[in-house]
Amino acid sequence: MMTITKFNSDFNGLSGVLRSFAFNLTKDMEEAKDLYQETAYRAFKNYTSFTVGSNLKAWLMTIMKNIFINNYRKKVKSNTIFDHSEDQYFLNTGGPVVQNESGSSMLMDELLAMIQDLDDALKVPFLMHYEGFRYQEIAETIGLPIGTVKSRIFHARQRLQSKALQKYQSKELLLSSDVH
Repeated sequence: MMTITKFNSDFNGLSGVLRSFAFNLTKDMEEAKDLYQETAYRAFKNYTSFTVGSNLKAWLMTIMKNIFINNYRKKVKSNTIFDHSEDQYFLNTGGPVVQNESGSSMLMDELLAMIQDLDDALKVPFLMHYEGFRYQEIAETIGLPIGTVKSRIFHARQRLQSKALQKYQSKELLLSSDVH
C-alpha cells in the first residue's frame, strides 16, 4: 500500500496533466477546475484502492473521465423533456428548464428511506456504486470478491424496485378508487 505522503507527491507531479485533461473534456476553465477538484477528492478519499506498481496517471484519468461522463449524463437528463402526446417523442432543448423540486425531493426522501432500510451488506455496496465507484474499487474497499459485490448491488436494486412498486402501486390503487 502506498503512503499518503507518496500518493500526494505523485498526485502533485501529475497535476498539470490532470488539469489539461479536465480542460480537454469540459472546454470550460471553471468546469475544468471543478472536475479536477472532484477528481482529487475522490482520488485522495480512495487512495488505498490504488494498486502500487500500476499506472497512477491512468487510474486518475479514469476517475476523472468517469466523473465527467456521470456529470454529462445528469446534465443531459435534466434537459430532456418528455412529450406525453400519442407519438411519445423525446425532445432535447437547449432552453431553460423550469423544475418543481418539491415532488422530486419527496420521492428522493422516500427512496433514501427505502435505501436506509436495506441490510448493510446490500446498502454499502449499492451506495458506493451509486456514488460512481467501479465494482473493482468497491470490492477492494470492502474486501469482498467482485462477484459478491455485483450480486449485492443487483439484489439491492431488486429489493428497492420491489419496495417502490409495492408503495406506488398501492397509492395508485387508492387514487384510482377515489376517482370512481
